[in-house]
Amino acid sequence: MPRPILATVHTGALRHNLQVARERAPDARVWAVVKANAYGHGIERAFEGLRGADGFALIDLDEAQRVRALDWRGPILLLEGVFEPRDLELCSRLNLWHAVHCSEQIDWLAAHKTQQPHKVFLKLNSGMNRLGFTPAAYRAAWARLNALPQVDEIGHMTHFSDADGARGIAHQVALFEQATDDLPGERTLANSAAILRHARGPLRGASCVAADWVREGIALYGSAPDYPEHSAAHWGLEPTMTLRTRVIGVQQLQPGDTVGYGSTFTATAPMRIGVIACGYADGYPRHAPGGTPVLVNGQRSTTVGRVSMDMITVDLTAQPEAGIGSEVVLWGRAANGARLPVDEVAHAAGTIAYELLCAVAPRVRFEVD
Repeated sequence: MPRPILATVHTGALRHNLQVARERAPDARVWAVVKANAYGHGIERAFEGLRGADGFALIDLDEAQRVRALDWRGPILLLEGVFEPRDLELCSRLNLWHAVHCSEQIDWLAAHKTQQPHKVFLKLNSGMNRLGFTPAAYRAAWARLNALPQVDEIGHMTHFSDADGARGIAHQVALFEQATDDLPGERTLANSAAILRHARGPLRGASCVAADWVREGIALYGSAPDYPEHSAAHWGLEPTMTLRTRVIGVQQLQPGDTVGYGSTFTATAPMRIGVIACGYADGYPRHAPGGTPVLVNGQRSTTVGRVSMDMITVDLTAQPEAGIGSEVVLWGRAANGARLPVDEVAHAAGTIAYELLCAVAPRVRFEVD
């Protein structure tokens, strides 16, 4: 029998979360962002739930080939563009759209021999200060691209740094509007946080999410981009991954007994703990402290002591019926319908849901429901 840790990808929840974006941005087309192997869910496993998207956005060419291998004929956007000139050959062959964020990428396009002109999205650095042309350089970059026979259509894109927080998006939208004023081409600005929080934000007198495309990333996967201010349930999002395991051992502790490496937990009263088949080699964060929530047979409990490579200990004191074989949900849905949001687990561990979802290890078995 295989080790009892299992990750389940919920197809219906992916479909539901995609619909949330459509409802928030009814006039826009939706990129389903599937970078990082669909945020750890697996592109092939997530595809059925996301095939209703208008396009797929990702980072690398290998993932683009995998999406095409699933018989997806629609748009695919490389969010960081190409990394070297020969990547443009595969863009031509796979009919990929790609971001252009630096002068070198324009140089590569100018030297590229192709029968099929490329569709690109010119990226504006509107304040994130990662990739993109500054507002002062943007129009010159657009003019260079527009003069190239290798380029068919030029869209416009930027990325928000503070859509999930108090600063918001207005300052970046203003720069975007100024830089792209009167330039033709499709526009894409909104990430998950902007889709959910700024449905009525400014853009040419309309909503920033009503630009031609929105890019739904973490919200597709059932996580609130502005947790803990808002929960996934607040935004109507459904959990798309459940990580579950089972109790494989039980210990009775007396006051003064310690648990695990480093003896970081000491019992102050008699208690009963369960040992579960999960650890940092499965992708669970080693830095998650004792007290991180879990569900045991669908009831709330917490971890005890330090996370080790293959095992975690959990408190069974209040659940005398729990024992060997009892279900333990690390995040997601329990068999009885109870839910433990991945955002809550990540917050307890001092990180974000993105990291937990992306970190599930290859040795963990997956299933799709």
